[in-house]
Amino acid sequence: MKLTVTDWGTVAYDDAWQRQTRLFDELIQLKQAGLPYENHIIFCEHPHVYTIGRSGKENNMLLSEERLREIGATYYHIDRGGDITYHGPGQVVCYPIVNLEEFELGLKEYVHLLEEAVIGVCTSYGIAAGRLAKATGVWIEGGGNPIRKVCAIGVRSSHFVTMHGLALNVNTDLRYFSYINPCGFVDKGVTSLQHELGREVAIGEVKSRLEEQLRQLL
Repeated sequence: MKLTVTDWGTVAYDDAWQRQTRLFDELIQLKQAGLPYENHIIFCEHPHVYTIGRSGKENNMLLSEERLREIGATYYHIDRGGDITYHGPGQVVCYPIVNLEEFELGLKEYVHLLEEAVIGVCTSYGIAAGRLAKATGVWIEGGGNPIRKVCAIGVRSSHFVTMHGLALNVNTDLRYFSYINPCGFVDKGVTSLQHELGREVAIGEVKSRLEEQLRQLL
């Protein structure tokens, strides 16, 4: 198993999408040809952007194009599952591009693994996080607040190769979630590690802990 971990730093969403797609297509081609290939785990951050998946509903975007420009955000329809979500500064985005067959995983098991990795990161900060029935991602309950999402997950798979991935709110400006119905939900909140801990959290440290969790689980 060859697993390469790369940090792209802060990168525009459309650029990251194109770079992901090239690696995704390359892995599929090499796999089908029976040639050596690399699995990838990519970390990055994005400038303010909203993305909506194949099954997303347009009315979950609450802003006009003009208002989007005013808040410095862009908006993309993309080829992952799930509804609308936000990416922005202070959020750790992780794009695993991996051959699930090599890791003996089905797609549901893989999504479960991503959730488990983020739950492990939260636990390492003393935060009790978990899953919510019929709602992909990682959620936090208690503390006198409504149930709230700390990590969104949306993936694409073809020939058992994955792209897209997860977005973990670390020091994220949560106001940007108020402009959408995050992941299509109108009755649940969003949160970040910073909000839960009451202090800023080092992005590099979170990436390291998430990489460790993913390596162990894979």
